Amino acid sequence: MRRISILALIITLLASAFAVANEVNIFNARHYKADSELYSKFTNMTGIKVNLINGKSGALEKRIIEEGADSSADLYITADAGRCGAMDKKGHLQGGLTSAAIKAAVPKSFRTSKWVGIAKRARIIYYSPERVTGAELSGMTYEGIADPKWKGRLVIRKSSNIYNKSLVASLIENNGKKATAEWAKGVVANMARDSKGNDRAQIMAVAAGEADIAVANTYYLALMLSGKKGAEQQEAAKKVKAFFPNQNDRGTHMNVSCAALVKGAPNKANAVKLVEFLLTPQSQEHFTNNTFEFPMIDGVSPSPLVVNNLGLDFKQDMNTKLASYGKNQAAALEVMTAAGWK
Repeated sequence: MRRISILALIITLLASAFAVANEVNIFNARHYKADSELYSKFTNMTGIKVNLINGKSGALEKRIIEEGADSSADLYITADAGRCGAMDKKGHLQGGLTSAAIKAAVPKSFRTSKWVGIAKRARIIYYSPERVTGAELSGMTYEGIADPKWKGRLVIRKSSNIYNKSLVASLIENNGKKATAEWAKGVVANMARDSKGNDRAQIMAVAAGEADIAVANTYYLALMLSGKKGAEQQEAAKKVKAFFPNQNDRGTHMNVSCAALVKGAPNKANAVKLVEFLLTPQSQEHFTNNTFEFPMIDGVSPSPLVVNNLGLDFKQDMNTKLASYGKNQAAALEVMTAAGWK
């Protein structure tokens, strides 16, 4: 009887160990129903259970930091390389996202050994075709939005917004902190109003005639045009046009949704498998058709809404390392705050 009991205990322990090894825990700051559908497909294909802990980025990061070595998090998935970079800088990520499949799928500047881009977006200029001429936009750059000719004509989100912090961090990386500080003063001088609202609010401000140009991420226009945000936003989106800056030099500023490997991840191997799955054509098509982001990998086309209204023929900045967004984040906020960017 004792031998049977010991054998039963061993079987129970092995089954328990297998259960732990056959799951992956995602601290998820991307709030898309489509993402959950994708994780279900991964489970059906691999048998690996995906445990989703959803929340806002700040709350999830706080929890990971506070729990430390006791954290159950395997992957932190969020929308901006700056957030992944900041977590890395604080020492809460680990290396290991270096499989051959990941390296083959993702360009060097869009990944590190600790976090990897899983979908791309560009932060671009939207303009009113009724009030902005082709001559004004010719050769337009991010640096150019500080030109006095745009005085009283620009809307952009607050300095605390992570998308802006990453954009300004990239300018610091390319132009230096001193030049970027002067640029930030010019941007503030050109604002049509104090910064407020999300990216869609900036596009709507141009459509309403409150400003002539706005800075916002690419996927927002497609989201508005899709009708998912209501008829008012759909009509507003039809009144603006998209412009990709810096086509004559480094290319348009790119950012990513990223998957970061948390330090002490209890299911590291499964986490790597999930990231590899997110970089397959099947998953990339799911992203592009549901969240209107650009695919990370070659061979997958963006959503028709993106292609038809934003286009594909633009030069992306593939040289500025996205790791600099986290590295320069504090300096970016400093120059914006000093310039009076609220």
